[in-house]
Amino acid sequence: MIGADISFLPQIESRGIKFYDKGQLKDPIAILKDHGFNYVRLRIFNNPENPEGYAPGEGWCDLGHTLIMAKRIKAQDMKFLLDFHYSDTWADPQKQYKPKAWEGLNFEQLKEALKQYTRRVIAALAEQGTLPDMVQIGNEINHGMVWPDGHVGNVDQLAELIKAGVEGVKGVEGVEGVKIMLHVALGGQHDETVQWLDQMMARGCESDVLGLSFYPKWHGSLSDLKNNLGKLIQRYPQPICLVEYSHMKEEVNDLAFSEFNDRIMGTCIWEPLNTWEKVFERDGNSNDFLLIYDRYNQKIR
Repeated sequence: MIGADISFLPQIESRGIKFYDKGQLKDPIAILKDHGFNYVRLRIFNNPENPEGYAPGEGWCDLGHTLIMAKRIKAQDMKFLLDFHYSDTWADPQKQYKPKAWEGLNFEQLKEALKQYTRRVIAALAEQGTLPDMVQIGNEINHGMVWPDGHVGNVDQLAELIKAGVEGVKGVEGVEGVKIMLHVALGGQHDETVQWLDQMMARGCESDVLGLSFYPKWHGSLSDLKNNLGKLIQRYPQPICLVEYSHMKEEVNDLAFSEFNDRIMGTCIWEPLNTWEKVFERDGNSNDFLLIYDRYNQKIR
């Protein structure tokens, strides 16, 4: 897997920005594919259009935009990873705000709402023939999700919400091949990773893939990441994906594809079209960062 989260793309294109590779105007998804990428990740917010949401009045990253983007991904014959935030806006270890529509629900009602919302989204994607290949139940959820009910301090309730999300995915016909990922922002923090995973697994949380974020500012050094990965693959049977990173592109991918006997599923760079170490210049032309990925073509899996 060589993936890219490009959820910003519809917003970027709405400003009239176009993308070029070797001077040729192309769909940026096609450009990524030409350079070895085979997976696209999209985040989805419950209702980003509300006044307190991510995009009041515009609704970026809602179901409607996700359906359109999913068609573009599948038109390029690429795989699709869907990242549920279970929020109307950004969810990460510092904030996991409950969707406005779920405020005031008791816990049993909240579980059912999360399950049914998940099912509706997956069903809508299935209906148009763009079923995700993999689904994240929450985004960077080492501190929990859907706060306060699903805060990690309420570990039993967090596990119940995760299981409700999994049930929502599996409640749609034809999803037998869809993989479930649990994603934590703990690239180099081994003890905390193990503590979280052990707690979830002891409570019956299912996953096919374990996802890690790795940003050196927050998650330690490359050596810390290597240490964590090496120990995780000995402890757990699931493959591991470095599902968010930006800097140290060569180092992260060399680590993923050259060590650990194929136990690392792959990598997924976060928003490379316009954020941090971008693979395109401001004028839309591809740059040398994109060329890094050409040499991983033969290692995609």
